[in-house]
Amino acid sequence: MDHSSTFEKALRSALITLVLIFFLFPILWIFLMSLQTNETILRIPPSILFEPNLDNYRALITGKLQTTAGNLDIAFMRNLWNSVLLSTFSVALSLLLGVPAAYAFARFKFRLGEDIAFTLLSFRFAPPLLVLLPLSLYFKTLGLTNTYIGLIWVYQLICLPLILWIVRGYFEDISPDIEHAYRIAGNSWWKTFTRVAIPLARPGIAAAGLLAFIFAWNNFVFALILASADKQPVTVGALAFVTASGIQYGQIAAAIVLSVTPTLALALYAQRYLVEGLSMGAVKG
Repeated sequence: MDHSSTFEKALRSALITLVLIFFLFPILWIFLMSLQTNETILRIPPSILFEPNLDNYRALITGKLQTTAGNLDIAFMRNLWNSVLLSTFSVALSLLLGVPAAYAFARFKFRLGEDIAFTLLSFRFAPPLLVLLPLSLYFKTLGLTNTYIGLIWVYQLICLPLILWIVRGYFEDISPDIEHAYRIAGNSWWKTFTRVAIPLARPGIAAAGLLAFIFAWNNFVFALILASADKQPVTVGALAFVTASGIQYGQIAAAIVLSVTPTLALALYAQRYLVEGLSMGAVKG
């Protein structure tokens, strides 16, 4: 019996190790590429033995992209800052609008409530190209083209439905009797919402906010069409690495490392809320 248990543990450890290697190897390889020159990366056969350097990171930070045709000015750090700005404010606005709406859909039954909720969710699944043409026309009319406000507004198509439906499911899992008891004690609806409902739903709200931030960070199409270079996020700014003289693989790898770091750090910080929030919000009854 002990031998069987030991074998099962060893097999489980081996399988977990293989899964970790499978998923983490691309990340490790990208990191190693970011420390190499183009010549080292493209040599055949490839080798993990090389002399590491930080030239690729230095090029991104200084804005001087080194190519075979000479130096090319890029604005990667500005694009990275644009991603942080757009994603943070988009998620903040979505939380401000989506959490009260999710609570209303979870606690109150009103005419066409489910239809409205489903319509908001459908915005998340609609192809971006379906709304880009009318959006670009509206933006030109309203003067929102190439503005942070315009991009934050259109990012609500990504963030708001996600937050609304995840947080709604979490509110539905919280017993309304707790809120009723608090209301009977003479407290207003607003105090009940802010002091009881939101604290109990905090893991779900954190999980929804984290997922919305990741989706907003990874968005490409909206910023490509509706903003110029000085307002574009890092996902669009990465196109600068594809030049007429070739593809700068080392700088692309370094850009990936720098652009993934904020979302990875945020995910690691909030992983407890992410697992708890998604698991609770997905279970009914």
